[in-house]
Amino acid sequence: MKHYYPINLDVENKRCVVVGGGAVGERKVMGLLECGAHVVVVTQHATRRLQELAEKGILDLKLRDYRTADLGAAFLVIGATSDEETNQKISRDAARLRILCNIADRPAACSFVLPSVVRQGDLVIAISTSNQSPALAKKIRRDLERHFGPEYAMLLKLMGAIRRRLLAAGQSPEANKDRFERLLEAGILEMIRQNRTEDVTAKVSEVFGRTYTWETLVTNG
Repeated sequence: MKHYYPINLDVENKRCVVVGGGAVGERKVMGLLECGAHVVVVTQHATRRLQELAEKGILDLKLRDYRTADLGAAFLVIGATSDEETNQKISRDAARLRILCNIADRPAACSFVLPSVVRQGDLVIAISTSNQSPALAKKIRRDLERHFGPEYAMLLKLMGAIRRRLLAAGQSPEANKDRFERLLEAGILEMIRQNRTEDVTAKVSEVFGRTYTWETLVTNG
């Protein structure tokens, strides 16, 4: 069994090709668009949503069969077709051109696999079973989604804003590690969950100083 090396990949403004325009292809496209990729879809038949996105100029849609030339200047390719011959051709072309390749439900033809993802703002939790059980990965994702709600996105926004302000002031976040831990241990997450922003401001100001408030860090930050 393969052991995969987990990474978070920057695809912003990079050409990413998706071959296949059905429900699976649409799902792959939406994930790439969410991360700022320049998406090219090659397919004979596209879902209505993909057609609408193409009409708005959000993605490039080529309504035809896949060609090797479609991978020109591509950063990665995702094969999401039901045609095994096409999927294998995509995989071979990508290997020859040294392009990252994922073929849906065909791990042996992939150079990377896509995890199941929980996303709350900038918080990203990826779950992988190394392709042993997508059903289990889906269950774990649903369990985590119940635990990691939108309050985690707000907490991360707050912590990131504090970190950036410290860096701008020439202070090392590492040197303030104890203060960050104090803030988390003070129950700041629960305050955010209950929308007690005044209590958040009081605690943040106590730990980092009076200029550190919910308004300046999150609302107006």
